[in-house]
Amino acid sequence: MKKTTLLLLLVLTGLIAQAQSRFSTHELSINAFRNPSIGAEYRYKFVSLHAGFYPTNFVSNTTTQFIRTGVSLWFLPVGKWQNPSSFYSSVSLARGLSRDYEGKNAVMGEVGFRWMIVKGVNFRLGVTALSAKGESLKINPTPGLSYSFFWK
Repeated sequence: MKKTTLLLLLVLTGLIAQAQSRFSTHELSINAFRNPSIGAEYRYKFVSLHAGFYPTNFVSNTTTQFIRTGVSLWFLPVGKWQNPSSFYSSVSLARGLSRDYEGKNAVMGEVGFRWMIVKGVNFRLGVTALSAKGESLKINPTPGLSYSFFWK
């Protein structure tokens, strides 16, 4: 068991080191659609912070709104672009603004993939789990469209 744990830690360390060498040092994204929120995100190497407005539909044609802020980790960069596509995972705190979640705090966990389409334009597709006291766990797809500015 100790050898397996050590091996996993070494693999994760290698993935993080690889990610650091492929990503630009700084990135500012303007998020125009839902993932991670309609707002902004700042990434330093392989860690980013995001904040904004997050609308979602747990039920068809019924939008529930949140303010969302959190942190993401970026890993396994793919492609030959200067700014590669990559996988991400994030954890966020959210505050409900409407419907059953109005005035409630929630925690969100997400995993997904960001595809760099061309230059700074990117598309994300993830899956989010949202948990709030007194509400059932909600699982939702989270598409997103953003434009990113990169610098060293």
